Formats: sequence, structure tokens, C-alpha cells
Amino acid sequence: MKVLFYTIGKPDDVNIKQGIDEFTKRIARYYPLEWKIIAPPKNAGSITENELKTKEAELILGNLKKEDYLVALDERGRMLTSVQLAATIQARANESVKQLVFLIGGAYGIDESILKRANFIWSLSSLTFPHQLVRLILAEQVYRACTIIKGEKYHHA
Repeated sequence: MKVLFYTIGKPDDVNIKQGIDEFTKRIARYYPLEWKIIAPPKNAGSITENELKTKEAELILGNLKKEDYLVALDERGRMLTSVQLAATIQARANESVKQLVFLIGGAYGIDESILKRANFIWSLSSLTFPHQLVRLILAEQVYRACTIIKGEKYHHA
């Protein structure tokens, strides 16, 4: 199974990039991993929030394959413990999912069309985080899940 992290936005902030790179490298010991940073539409500043979310949805859908298992990160999603996340990832591997895609939406969230397409909607927290920080949290949590699956001692319950 390949893990993909899709995010709308700019390249990684230099202050957070080192952590993201480190966890990306660690995850790659367990699963092939790829980041896809999708640039926001060029006219993002001159269109409405709904139009922007619709255009971002088109970009996202253009990158997804029909058989991809999509986990959309959204504040209205279901919260998971790290152990539950590990079980979710292991279940996808057991189902022979080819690509497990985690999606971080744009500044205004994820369009309803994407949420309807998502196989699972996951909330990291009720708090609002900067997108750059969400990338780091996502990478760390997926790494933590990998170590839980393998019974390694990174995670202390």
C-alpha cells in the first residue's frame, strides 16, 4: 500500500519542514509515501469562499483515482486515538488498498463534494491549526500509527 498526503497550499514552511521531512523519512520505512502539494487556484484572492472550495475540489478530484481510499481531514470528522488510527491504517492494508490518501484542505476547508467522496472523515482536534502545522501533525501521527502496528516502542499508551 502506498500512502499519499495531499494538501492545498504553499510549499512547506522552513520552520516546520525539518520535522515533516524527518517523519516522512520514517514513514517510508513502512510504506512508500508521497506528498502532493496542490497549488491553490491562481485567482484565489478574487473569488468567493465557496467558489474557491469548488475549484480546489476540482483540483483534488483530478488527482484522485477511483480506487483510492480517501481520508479527508476536517474539523467535523471523527476523532481517533493513535491506536484507532493504527487500526484504521492496518485495516486498509488488510483490504489491499493500493493508495491511502490523506487530504488536508485549503484555508476554508474541504468542499462538500470531496467530503461525499471521502471514505473516512477524520478530525485531528476541535482546535484550528495552521495548515503547515497540520502537515507535521499528520506525518507524526501516521508514523506513530506505523510503530503501533509493528509493536515498536515509539508510542507509549
